Amino acid sequence: MKSIRIAAALALLSPVAGHATLGAAPLPSASVPATSASSRAALTAAASSAPYTTHETRTADGVTVREYASAANVVFAVTWQGPTRPDMQALLGSYFPNLIAAGRRAARGTGPLIARDGELQVESVGHQGAFAGRAYVPRLVPANVNVDALQ
Repeated sequence: MKSIRIAAALALLSPVAGHATLGAAPLPSASVPATSASSRAALTAAASSAPYTTHETRTADGVTVREYASAANVVFAVTWQGPTRPDMQALLGSYFPNLIAAGRRAARGTGPLIARDGELQVESVGHQGAFAGRAYVPRLVPANVNVDALQ
């Protein structure tokens, strides 16, 4: 009985992954709990014939994550903004090693991390209390989509 209570407490304290992984299908809205700490809205980018949809999640620590899914239902880009960085490993999935490699190549110190290795494009900026960035896979971006316009 005690172990069940401990497991339940750990499950409640664990952060909820409320966003999809880059290159994967977006999570269905029903899989994200509707609480004040986490909300999810599906927004259509322009008209119903738009080349992508936008799904927005706000984490318990105040980070807004937007995932951009193509008509083929694949997340081709993610953006984030908030007081902390999101869980980049969960956000980037199989592309996370590309970010690690880019971080090793970048100069140490403060400043933005801009990584463009062909497979993954990442721009991450910020300082304590204010972080923002975007990551996308160029080969997954739908035609006629300007990634510079994604926020």
